[in-house]
Amino acid sequence: MRVRVGAPRGRGGARRAGEGRGARREEGKELGICDQHRAQDSAGRCRQADPVQKRTMGKEDQMPNMKSNQDVAVDTSGSGWRTLYQIGAAAALTVVLASLAETIITFFPGGSTSPENAVGWFALLQDNWFLGLRNLGLLNIVITGLGIPPFFALFVAHRRKNPTCAGLAMIAAFIGVAVFLATNRAFPMLELSSRYAAATTDAQRSILAAAGEAMLSVGRSHTPGTFLGFLLSEVAGLAISFVMLRSGTFSRTTAYAGILGFALMLLFEVFSSFVSGLSGAAMLLAMGGGVLMMAWYVLTARRLLQLGAMQENTHTP
Repeated sequence: MRVRVGAPRGRGGARRAGEGRGARREEGKELGICDQHRAQDSAGRCRQADPVQKRTMGKEDQMPNMKSNQDVAVDTSGSGWRTLYQIGAAAALTVVLASLAETIITFFPGGSTSPENAVGWFALLQDNWFLGLRNLGLLNIVITGLGIPPFFALFVAHRRKNPTCAGLAMIAAFIGVAVFLATNRAFPMLELSSRYAAATTDAQRSILAAAGEAMLSVGRSHTPGTFLGFLLSEVAGLAISFVMLRSGTFSRTTAYAGILGFALMLLFEVFSSFVSGLSGAAMLLAMGGGVLMMAWYVLTARRLLQLGAMQENTHTP
């Protein structure tokens, strides 16, 4: 009896144990399926995130290229300003050399005196064409024309701090150069002197002499005919010197040298053009103003070279 009763119980327990193991296997399968779904969902999310990551990575990859392009643009601008500063400095130093030559020639025979009429100018030009052209403003043509690069460079140096006044000074300087070149008659007088020397009749000589007088009334240096050109140039120098004084880019010594130098030269032009009998005082003004202006050009050239070196080191416009 005990054997029969015990046997069925063993088979029932085995069935229940088997059913338990089956249930556990089913639960395991379900958990595995859930894990697979979770993994697939995670992979899907990752795949969806990939384009965003790619776009982000693409932007990050483009940033160095954008920075390099900006660096190239800055380098190019810095190089352009550096070249301009160097050209302005070279022109300023050339102005100083031309001014020294003008001063030295004054002490040569005939360097401080001028003929009284056109016939005298014709004779001087035929005898010594260089001295004749110099007395008619040849070196002033060189000095005035060479003032263009320094004033342009000075405008660029002050374009951030005081662009209005610096720009007006540059414009006045350019107009002054144009007016002076348009009114100077040195080379036309040289041509008239050649025609006068080749003339064969008194009538021809009279006509050429009258033409020469008309030329002198317009283009003889330090006379009312050339006053406007000199006036604009001196005013431009005064204006840019005041800009230097307020900006701090140039030293106060440079600014004060320019203010005093251009002011004295302006007074010299007024006296020599409109006040007669004050030639001695006018020459003193010219000497003082000339020395100060040469100092101003030297100091300006030195600072422009320093600014050019700074552009080369920092590569900033």
